[in-house]
Amino acid sequence: MPKTKFQSVVFSAMMVFAMVFCMTCYTVSFNLGGFSYKVLSIAIQEMWVEYVVVFLLIFFVITKIAQKLTARIIDREAVPGFVSILAMQTFTVAIIVPVITLFATFLHDGFTGLWFVQWIELWVKCLPMAFFLQVLYVGPLVRLIFRTIFRNQNHC
Repeated sequence: MPKTKFQSVVFSAMMVFAMVFCMTCYTVSFNLGGFSYKVLSIAIQEMWVEYVVVFLLIFFVITKIAQKLTARIIDREAVPGFVSILAMQTFTVAIIVPVITLFATFLHDGFTGLWFVQWIELWVKCLPMAFFLQVLYVGPLVRLIFRTIFRNQNHC
């Protein structure tokens, strides 16, 4: 969807912000025993390290890997656009969730004797939510906002 490097940066920044914020709210709500306004406040305060790490990984590494994996299984010319988008989203989530949950495990809990089971537990909790947020809510919303912002520039 982005046509220029600048648009790629903006799109990635928007998508990563929305996903990291939502996923931080999700994990914080587990720790607090439910969702509340306090969860929103804590999430906006605590999300920034993960935001930077996820943005760098997505922008420089994971998108390229997801594109290559998508190209291996889908002929973009032969399938509807949403199939390519769904494949990209699936590969992106499948790659980023184990990586960022490992990072978050060490960031928040340190390197303890329980790091492995803590990581697997967080990975299992986060993978379904990240996938459904990306496919059903955050992905479509960010694409809509992006298309609206860059409407005139994308139809030249």
